[in-house]
Amino acid sequence: MAQQATPVRRARLGRALGTEPTAVSGVVLLLPGGEEASARRPSPMLATASVRALGRRLVRAGRAEGLVVHVVHYRFRGWNGTEADLARDASWAADEVVRRYGDVPVCLAGVDMGGRAALHAGGHTAVNSVLAMSPWLPEEDVAAPAEPVKQLVGRRVLIVHGTNDERTDPELSFRLASRVKKANRDVCRFEVHSDGHALSQHREEVLALAEDFVMGTLFGRAFSRPVEDALAAPPPLGLRMPLASGFGRSLRR
Repeated sequence: MAQQATPVRRARLGRALGTEPTAVSGVVLLLPGGEEASARRPSPMLATASVRALGRRLVRAGRAEGLVVHVVHYRFRGWNGTEADLARDASWAADEVVRRYGDVPVCLAGVDMGGRAALHAGGHTAVNSVLAMSPWLPEEDVAAPAEPVKQLVGRRVLIVHGTNDERTDPELSFRLASRVKKANRDVCRFEVHSDGHALSQHREEVLALAEDFVMGTLFGRAFSRPVEDALAAPPPLGLRMPLASGFGRSLRR
């Protein structure tokens, strides 16, 4: 009996969240978290759970502008060293957006290991902005190449990190943001004081910040004053911007 070939795993886009607009004018690709090393296929339900609240918020905010939001379903759970599988899947997803929707701006929005994938894949020609929330980044090692940053030139980048994150070191995201800022002034980083990896204590403020950034980068809406200030401030001020309690309830532009 002939041996059956092992099926080739492929990344895919989940169904558009909410009602897909008739005319699409911007796309957000949600990149869930993952593991450092794993060849197992991710659970679709678990993967979606980490970005579901953000996706719903963005769909409501951008529906009238023609926003479409998709979750990227990876081939593997793991980053897997130099294979950088999650970043490859993020780049594939951006290609798929171009194939489906044409020349529309794309924001890569990732959490945890998905934040690292968003930063790596940010150089795709369709991408105009990157949102990395609690990004997992490797410990700095003189024997290993540093995380790349040149691909982020010309993109707007927002990093959000809780100061009490015990899974992903916020100091590493600050150092990365400092390196990105040297090549690209359109970078800011907000610190969520006393919050942990899931950013659950200040969830409403974090979601409001994400909405403000994404609507501004994709559709040209005016940024809130805190985001404007963070983008304009020299380091380290714009890279250690505290996220104020109540952000989003009474934004002053």
